[in-house]
Amino acid sequence: MGKLIVIDGLDGSGKSTQFDILKETLSEKYSVKAISFPDYDNPSSSLVKMYLNGELSADASGVNAYAASSFYAVDRYASYKMFWEENYKNGDLIFASRYVSSNAIHQMVKLPENEWDGYLQWLSDYEYAKLGLPEPNLVIFLDMPTDISQKLLSARYNGDESRKDIHESDLQYLRACRRSALYAAEKLGWRVVECSDGEKPLAVEEISKKLLNIVNEVLD
Repeated sequence: MGKLIVIDGLDGSGKSTQFDILKETLSEKYSVKAISFPDYDNPSSSLVKMYLNGELSADASGVNAYAASSFYAVDRYASYKMFWEENYKNGDLIFASRYVSSNAIHQMVKLPENEWDGYLQWLSDYEYAKLGLPEPNLVIFLDMPTDISQKLLSARYNGDESRKDIHESDLQYLRACRRSALYAAEKLGWRVVECSDGEKPLAVEEISKKLLNIVNEVLD
């Protein structure tokens, strides 16, 4: 079997930039299959799109944690069976932007905190045991304070707030997601990489160096 490394983070954390940099760097040494979720090019993401576009509810809390988790899980399952199962079984390095970790970050937060442990147990059993998705060798969470990430998102959309999906536009929800992410990281052994000095983002190169060092610990 290959190895599966996941990089995750809230919107505006610089995840896409770091994913592209690390993918290119790792490809110099390993046979890398890069995957990203949700897989918007695949029909399996249809329910995810409906959810994020607000077609099922005007806000994220209107779709319960277990239903929304299923939308994303099915998309991952289809991606695995269609596009990267063979690579994984042949020993390639699978490098993912978001994965099962994203359900823990974005959906667990909809539940009371005294139900978080139960949700994490359910999620692991559902996606890894029941659906048969591979478990990651490493999950890295890019931690960017929400106030800073919102500024970066606004810059991405040139100040057009209407372009944000129901997750990106709900600041209170995103702050809560950061709490759930750090909780899951502690419970599940994710590596957390600080992406700011508390007031402004760290340099892209500085974050990339941190990430590569962590990944090399697993691969070397």
